[in-house]
Amino acid sequence: MYLWGKYNGSNSHPTGRKILIKPHLSFRSSIIFLTLFWLGLFVLVPHVLVLLTSIMSPDPQHLAVWPLTLDAYARVFEPLYAEVFWHSLWLSTVTTAICLLLGYPFAWIVAKLPKLWRGVLLFLMIVPFWTNSLIRTYALKLMLGNKGLVNTVLVGLGLSDEPVELLYTPFAVIFGLVYVLLPFMVLPLVSSFDKLDKHLIEAAHDLGAGFWQRFRHIILPLTMPGIIAGCLIVFLPAMGMFYVADLLGGAKNLLVGNIIRNQFLVVRDWPFGAAFSITLIAIMAMLMWLYFLANRRINRQGGLDDDGI
Repeated sequence: MYLWGKYNGSNSHPTGRKILIKPHLSFRSSIIFLTLFWLGLFVLVPHVLVLLTSIMSPDPQHLAVWPLTLDAYARVFEPLYAEVFWHSLWLSTVTTAICLLLGYPFAWIVAKLPKLWRGVLLFLMIVPFWTNSLIRTYALKLMLGNKGLVNTVLVGLGLSDEPVELLYTPFAVIFGLVYVLLPFMVLPLVSSFDKLDKHLIEAAHDLGAGFWQRFRHIILPLTMPGIIAGCLIVFLPAMGMFYVADLLGGAKNLLVGNIIRNQFLVVRDWPFGAAFSITLIAIMAMLMWLYFLANRRINRQGGLDDDGI
């Protein structure tokens, strides 16, 4: 909104020329300041405190004390914790791959539907998120138990003579992670398919390209940013969802999040828990950097500059 006014008083212009006043600038500046203040206070400061804690010495009474040391980071790579890390990495990788295999065709189908049906399907996919994920994980535990719905159906149909051990296995952890994180894979993919230029596909079809040629050379490269974004959004949270591993995996299927939770709340070794947290943040930063490089490369191959113009 623009307001017109005249110079007056000591600042009056001798010609009485009108000036353009933009009162919304102060409002926008205030919103930007409040946002930066919020992010600085509740995002930047806690991360700085975690980083500082990770290089301090553990203490049973005061949790973290001077002097500064890097011993916590050295312990991250000890064989015991490295084994948990690689196991967590494997579970997260499998979870991400399954979410991609399920989410990619689903997002493709949703993107081709009319807006009404697209909204209905996306709404049905998001509805479970209105319930706390911990409660939904408890429901999965009841379903996968020896007397749960899955085993009841298997035994009732004669597919198994006795209940199958599904709970407290890697399968249960992966199943729970896929159930919780699948929508986070679908939404970026739907956005990528919406931005897909249909004229390129039609031109390739007119030039005689088969389905797989169109998919490999047009659809897959142009939806790659959504694939990478979805994989990042799924992969990192999958390594930290300790409650899924606790409820569905038991003691033999721990995630990195279980280690961090135990170090802060059980062992009370805050520097070591903080070091593990910073390690995850470093992995996230590296993956974000790879995403940036991949996205820039895709833009260049499409004849775009870094700003996508």
